[in-house]
Amino acid sequence: MRPFNKPSKSIPDQIALLQERGLVINDVPLAQHSLGHISYYRLRAYWLYFEAAPDSGDHTFKPETTFEAVLALYEFDRRLRLALMDALERIEVAARGAWAHQMAMVYGPHGYLNAALYRRTDLFQANLDQLQSEYDRSHDVFVNHYKRTYNNPPLPPVWMAAEFISFGLLSKFFSALGGRADRKSIARNVGFDDRVFQGLMHHLATVRNVCAHHGRLWNRSFTVTFPIAQNPAALAQTLAPEADRKLYNTLTTLLHSMAIVAPNSNWPKQIATLVTENPVGDFAAMGFPEGWRERPLWAPLLSA
Repeated sequence: MRPFNKPSKSIPDQIALLQERGLVINDVPLAQHSLGHISYYRLRAYWLYFEAAPDSGDHTFKPETTFEAVLALYEFDRRLRLALMDALERIEVAARGAWAHQMAMVYGPHGYLNAALYRRTDLFQANLDQLQSEYDRSHDVFVNHYKRTYNNPPLPPVWMAAEFISFGLLSKFFSALGGRADRKSIARNVGFDDRVFQGLMHHLATVRNVCAHHGRLWNRSFTVTFPIAQNPAALAQTLAPEADRKLYNTLTTLLHSMAIVAPNSNWPKQIATLVTENPVGDFAAMGFPEGWRERPLWAPLLSA
C-alpha cells in the first residue's frame, strides 16, 4: 500500500505520454477529440491489449500500434454491447412474462408471495424485503394506481411485479422456487432446462450490467458463469466448455434463445457478421474455439 501520487494530465500531455510509449498517432485532432469525448482511462482498457508487457508494468506499445487501431477496437466493443442489449432485452422480457404467467395461472395473482412455495424461508424473506423496496421506489403509472387503490395485499399481483422487479431479483425468486415443475415451465419458455437457466439468469444479469455501464466486453473474463447445456444437440455441440468465462459461450447461448423468443429477428445474422469484423482478428481472446465457424449454430449464419 502506498499513497496515490499520479498527477492529472491535460489532453496534450496524455497524447505526449502515449507517443513516448510508442503509440503511433497519425491524426492528432482525432486523438484529441477521442480523449476529450471518450476519455483516456476508458480507452486505456482497449490499448492495454496492444501493450508489449502490461503484466510487468511495462506500458510501451507493440511496434507500429496506431491510435486508430485502438479506436477501432473500442468501436467494435461498443457495437457488441449494443447488439447484446438487443438480445438481452428480448430474453429478459420473455423470462419476466414466463414467470408471471406460470405463477399467476398456478397460484393466483398474489400466490408468488406465499412463503411455502420457496425452499428457504430466510431467503424468501430477504427477497421479499428487496421486492418491497423496489416497489416503494417505483413511480410507474400502474404502480402508483395500485398504491392509491388497494391496501391489501401490500404488494401488487405478479404480472405487475414482473414489470418493476429487477432482473437480478427475478433470478433470485426463480432460483428459490421449491417446485421444479414451476422452474422447468418458466425456463422452457426461453429455451433451456431449469438447471441451466438458473445459472444463466445470474450470468446474463452480470452481462447486462457490463453493457449498461459501458464496460469492456469483447475479451472480458466473467466471474459469474453458467452450466453448459447438454441439449438440444446443436447447442451442446456449439458451446465450448473451456470458454466458460468468455463471451463465446454467452453469444452462443443467446443465439439459441433468440431463435425461440424472437424467431423472426435478424439478430443472429447480425451478431455473426459483427463477430467476424473483429478488428484485431483475435477470436481466442473472446473464447472462440478452433473451428467455431463450422459449429452447428454458427455455420448457417456464416455460409451465406
